[in-house]
Amino acid sequence: MNKKILIADDEKEIVDLLGAALQREGMDVVVAYDGEEAKIKILNFRPDIVLLDLVMPRLDGWGVLKWLRQEMKMTTPAIIISARDQIGDVKKGYELRADYYIIKPVNPRDLIKAINLVSFIKESKGNEQN
Repeated sequence: MNKKILIADDEKEIVDLLGAALQREGMDVVVAYDGEEAKIKILNFRPDIVLLDLVMPRLDGWGVLKWLRQEMKMTTPAIIISARDQIGDVKKGYELRADYYIIKPVNPRDLIKAINLVSFIKESKGNEQN
C-alpha cells in the first residue's frame, strides 16, 4: 500500500518539488497551503506522515503540531521542514514531539530517507505493542 503524505507548506514551488519527488516514489500526496487547511486534510485524508512548514498563514506549523499531539492525541509521524535553523527551534520541534526536523532547502532524497526512517520506527513500535 502506498504511503499517504500530507505536505503543509505555503510555498507553492516547494510543494510542487517535494510532491513530484514523493509521487515518483509511489507515494500519494495531498497538499495544504496553511495550517487550518492542514488540520482539515489530516482529519479527512488520514495521512501516514505529515510534512509541516513552520511559517504558514492562518495557523503555523507549531500550532498544527500542538493540535495534532495535544488536542487530537494523534501519533501520526510529523516531519518539520523549515528554514528556521536555530537550535531553539529544532529543540522546540522535538519537545512538541515532531519525529524529524529538516532544515530548508531540503534535498528530496534526504526527505525520502527521513520518511522511510520515521515509517520504519512507527512500524517497529506498532509491532512491539502487538
